[in-house]
Amino acid sequence: MVPNGKKAPVAPEDGRPDRLPAAAWRDRPETRAVIAALEAAGAGPRFVGGCVRDTLLGRPVADVDIATPLRPEAVMEALRRAGIRVVPTGLDHGTVTAVIGGQPFEITTLRIDVETDGRHAVVAFTDDWRTDAARRDFTMNALSADPDGRIHDYFGGVEDALAGRVRFVGDPAQRMDEDVLRLLRLFRFHAHYGRTPIEPATLEAVRRFVPRIAGLSGERIRAELLKLLSAPDPATAWRVMAGLGVAEAVLGEPGDADRLESLSKIEPRPDPLLRLAALVTRADSAAALAQRLRLSNAERDRLLAAVRPIEGLTPEVTESDLVRTIYRHGRVRVVDRLLIAAAGEPEERRWPALAETARGVGVPAFPLQGRDIVGLGVPPGPKVGGLLAAVERWWLDGGLAAGREACLAEARRLVASARA
Repeated sequence: MVPNGKKAPVAPEDGRPDRLPAAAWRDRPETRAVIAALEAAGAGPRFVGGCVRDTLLGRPVADVDIATPLRPEAVMEALRRAGIRVVPTGLDHGTVTAVIGGQPFEITTLRIDVETDGRHAVVAFTDDWRTDAARRDFTMNALSADPDGRIHDYFGGVEDALAGRVRFVGDPAQRMDEDVLRLLRLFRFHAHYGRTPIEPATLEAVRRFVPRIAGLSGERIRAELLKLLSAPDPATAWRVMAGLGVAEAVLGEPGDADRLESLSKIEPRPDPLLRLAALVTRADSAAALAQRLRLSNAERDRLLAAVRPIEGLTPEVTESDLVRTIYRHGRVRVVDRLLIAAAGEPEERRWPALAETARGVGVPAFPLQGRDIVGLGVPPGPKVGGLLAAVERWWLDGGLAAGREACLAEARRLVASARA
């Protein structure tokens, strides 16, 4: 094992690989059809970016991106000629999306940045592969590969990827000046791929650009932050961020890296939003954070619920009380709170056990509805809701055990009492 808990890939005995290993995505009929359409137009396509990097490292490939010297209009014509659906997703930046068999392929014309303002770039098209690679952020992302798997590496990206070294293409300060979001991408990629410390010169450049994080949109910060927090062990990268002031610029506080690390070890699967809640140490600031990150309503509500304590939820809670708590607050919130508590008190072994119980324990539905009260002769109106709530409280006090007939009997008793 190596730092961050990631396994180091095994390099070939003959040194630096010059071809990608076999990969199912390259042999799929959809991939072959898109490549054939571009080659028929003389496009000279290559696979680029993540699919090359992750195949080299033996990781799953989610998206297949392709680059070509062919201009976007010619790319669209070539695809249409081959009967492949094409969507002009970003013509100003030379990007179209081919869709075949329900699978999208992003195809981008080789580019060079003409002008940048720290957030957006004006580009011109080129036919120079090295020039296009030079505008990418990290050396491991500047790799490209021919359809037959031959790797093109202009900046030492193969060695960096195999070593787990996240390194900018060119001068780190210049690359962050072009787009400040690259500062956050540095830590996201370090969390997912880094196994060696970030270079000191890069860290020094990060310090200089921290104040400019405030100029990034909440949506862009949110996307990078949640991707970072989906890494197997994001706490290592987060501690570096906290030491440089990046964490506070993003979160409004340094964040609880110890709780984040503990949560990463006990949750069933990586849950970026719950991990975000684990970082937050001040519940009163969660609403402002949700607004800053432009979280969806559902994400905001879950974050706020996760950082707020639930009365009576202690390590000594009984299963019947736990069931009542789940009924009142919802299973997701209760499990979230139990996992946050377990991460904050790793020495208390009852928290994880309670979280496991809460995930699987049955919670009955209240067996009555408003029409049942109306059926007892109560006219529609506020009294129906009041009587229904009273029966529900009685049902909860009894441990959610009473069935429909028992609840109806209690409702009749209350109706009769109200009429007496």
